[in-house]
Amino acid sequence: MISFMAFFIACSTSIWSNEANASASTYKQATDNTSNNNPDDLLHVLGVDSEEQIYDALYNGQSLADIASENDMEVDQVVDLQVAQLRSQLDQRFLSGSISLEAYQAQIEEIRDMIQESVHLKMIQ
Repeated sequence: MISFMAFFIACSTSIWSNEANASASTYKQATDNTSNNNPDDLLHVLGVDSEEQIYDALYNGQSLADIASENDMEVDQVVDLQVAQLRSQLDQRFLSGSISLEAYQAQIEEIRDMIQESVHLKMIQ
């Protein structure tokens, strides 16, 4: 999952630009204001035991929201976790100088909507 997010960020840099229409909600910080990229966090918020379960469910046409709901977990927790992880990656990219302030701000404003779409996306239709 983390690899997918990193790949998505790398591919989407050309999509997000200074002219991006940033109409998303603002970032809701995690309660402890930290973000670690521990794959077990995703397993926990989805209510599964292994990455294989996630892979199999996605391969069989389920979304991350479907997986969470099926396991009586809160979909918002999945969104919040992925927003925090992506925010952390964007912070690192900005601090390293690999993206401009304008690109950083546009991407930050779009994170929540992008992640919500991703969480509800079914990979195989």
